[in-house]
Amino acid sequence: MPLLELRNLCIDFGSHRAVDAVSLSLEAGTTLCLVGESGCGKSVTALSIARLLPTPPARIRRGEILLDGHDVLTMSPGPLQQIRGGTVGYVFQEPGASLNPVMRIGAQILESLARHRPEVAHETEVIRLLTTVGIPAPETRLKAYPHQLSGGMQQRVMIAMALAPQPRLLIADEPTTALDVTVQAQIIELLKDLQRRLGMAILLITHNLGLVADIADRIGVMYAGQLVEEGPAAAVLRNPRHPYTRALLNSVPVPGRSGGRLETIAGSVPGLGQWPPGCRFEPRCPVARPECSRHPIDWRSDSDPNRGQTAAPHRDSHRVRCPHTED
Repeated sequence: MPLLELRNLCIDFGSHRAVDAVSLSLEAGTTLCLVGESGCGKSVTALSIARLLPTPPARIRRGEILLDGHDVLTMSPGPLQQIRGGTVGYVFQEPGASLNPVMRIGAQILESLARHRPEVAHETEVIRLLTTVGIPAPETRLKAYPHQLSGGMQQRVMIAMALAPQPRLLIADEPTTALDVTVQAQIIELLKDLQRRLGMAILLITHNLGLVADIADRIGVMYAGQLVEEGPAAAVLRNPRHPYTRALLNSVPVPGRSGGRLETIAGSVPGLGQWPPGCRFEPRCPVARPECSRHPIDWRSDSDPNRGQTAAPHRDSHRVRCPHTED
């Protein structure tokens, strides 16, 4: 049984759909990367896993969110509080905005321990966690305020807070945003090392495809509220089947290549309530055909051509939401 499974998840904001029929699964000890431009529904999907979306305006209209086979959407407040920050740990975007500016970082980590692991809620465990995430001189850093740390150090503190309850699933939403390239690599290596040691699953959200190849076991590509391609990382990166996936990969700078302009994707992601009736990517697609705009597009899968959009994928399947993809 997968640790996490989303089945036909649909999320509305008011009268507009933000996430449409998303199905995916994640096994313990593996990493799934959700990629796509801003506004495609990645963060909304991730926040829904522990029901962190404000309701209203958000409303989960349909679907299931299964953790160890238990539907989060039917949980009462008590078990749900254990899920939040306990079974599921979050590393949010922009640590400078997520950390409490008037609390020392040691106190913030201690607060997480007191809620989920009160038996070890003491300074020694805080120091151990700061050491685990690679913060030097943790005995002095725990007394620092967030503004006294660099962006990379703040991100490491966020990871330490997320790890404090020993979660089985770590959700990292753009964990390297606004960090320089060297620090980005350090954060990704830290996540990989922690996963090897702790055996946790990781759901990584990013628009930086340069990071994905280093950490992902599977990749899900989102566009306009839908998954449009999903499969093993090596298969998606070597043989992208959806025009949007190919466009994303072609826009990544290649080290050592000089001259010429970088490729771009014309247009922008349609806003809520403005999705085309057929393929969502059709207005921007360089290989679109007239029939692409007429009807919603269902999945094609190399492992089971008849497997519908409401089912989570097979472990080794590579599926795409495009009828004209190259096999």
